[in-house]
Amino acid sequence: MTNILVTGAAGFVASELAGKLAKNSQYHVVIVDNLLTGEIKKVPVQNNVTFIKADVNDREQMQPIFDKYAFDFVFHYAAMVGVLRTLANPVGVLNDVTGIKNILDLSRDNKVKRVFYASSSEVYGEPVEFPQNEETTPLNSRLPYAIVKNIGEAYLRSYEQEFGLPFTIFRFFNTYGIKQSKDFVVSKFLKAALNNEDITIYGDGSQSRTFCFVDDNVDACVAAFEQNEHVNDVLNIGSTIETSVLTLAETIIRLTNSKSVIKHVDPLKDGDMTRRLPDNHKMLALLNRPLITLEEGIKRIIAQPQYILD
Repeated sequence: MTNILVTGAAGFVASELAGKLAKNSQYHVVIVDNLLTGEIKKVPVQNNVTFIKADVNDREQMQPIFDKYAFDFVFHYAAMVGVLRTLANPVGVLNDVTGIKNILDLSRDNKVKRVFYASSSEVYGEPVEFPQNEETTPLNSRLPYAIVKNIGEAYLRSYEQEFGLPFTIFRFFNTYGIKQSKDFVVSKFLKAALNNEDITIYGDGSQSRTFCFVDDNVDACVAAFEQNEHVNDVLNIGSTIETSVLTLAETIIRLTNSKSVIKHVDPLKDGDMTRRLPDNHKMLALLNRPLITLEEGIKRIIAQPQYILD
């Protein structure tokens, strides 16, 4: 039995990852989440899944968990996420650095075979080239969330160099899906549309994103793990199809047959980058299949509206 720790797996992407891993009966998946922003209902319920309420930022809580389970692999996804949430809680975001160090210290001491880290496209800051390639990170963002993700990446490289702890860094680009929290753009727009409420857009809506359905994200990350690929490497995880926020809203209104009206408000002062476009050739090689289109992904969410409207 392979013991795998997934932190933050009462949250969106990590819970989907844990569920995918747990489909393999040879894996014992241990989920750690403090439930500050996560929800217990997102935790997969399977015989080979163990949930523990604990805070990765507290070494005394994490030490006995590592001692008990002797993890072979660690997926560290626990973090404060979301532009508005992190802008409102900048000190809370910085506290996540403690969690990163705790996970790496305990992984080193317990001879974990590899640590997988959920980073973010935010590390690119305001883009200076397209597509955004893993080897040319400009590190020009001022946001605490992006700074913490950069620090996390630096920690992983440093622990590999000094202690020989292998890592893989995933940089996520706008992942969306059925169980995503309601304060992220796709879920927020869908909820408004299904209720025929106004959809609010910051600025003129010309800022673009490349939306990645969660199944593509999880399948690529699990493939990197199971194929033993991209050890001590960085992977962009995202689509290359650019969609403006305005087009996203219009698409959601069309697919839901909504009567919602789009309303424009003042742009955010920070955190709303003008454009995102990853170089995702590594991800595509791992998947060896086309990515799920935005329209198909939205239709899959609409087919299960209870997740949006609850």
